Amino acid sequence: MNKPLNEALSLEIAQRVKSKAKTPFDNAYRAALATEGAIYVQGFLVFAGKPYKPIEHGWMELEDCIVDPTLAYLNKNAQQLCYFTAQRFTVKELKAIIEESKEDYPEDDPLPIYGDPPYEYYGNVMLGAKDYLEAYQAAEAKCRELNQKNADKN
Repeated sequence: MNKPLNEALSLEIAQRVKSKAKTPFDNAYRAALATEGAIYVQGFLVFAGKPYKPIEHGWMELEDCIVDPTLAYLNKNAQQLCYFTAQRFTVKELKAIIEESKEDYPEDDPLPIYGDPPYEYYGNVMLGAKDYLEAYQAAEAKCRELNQKNADKN
């Protein structure tokens, strides 16, 4: 069962970490580092309407809720958002992965994190490990459902 999105805390933390539009992974990374007990999460965000497909996204979780430091830039009602988790990392795991990525691939952005090979594909686009593919497929199904409901209303 998905945790509820805490809209007020999302906006508060976004302000605290100076989140930016179109950088959900960096926003979630900075928010997780600045929040005690946070878990960094990557996966997919789904809502009715354009772009009519799941969006790769990053957020963080606390024990009882989802906190999305990019929420203010989504221009969506918080109740309309559905989050599908592909990977979760403690702050300690996250720091170690980022450090290793910077060492091994200094020219590449360390976020998002795709896990270990073998990687899965959807269409002709490479995705992360199997957990990424499963999250994408669940998000894609929800996206179809939400957009079908809207099509039925028209």
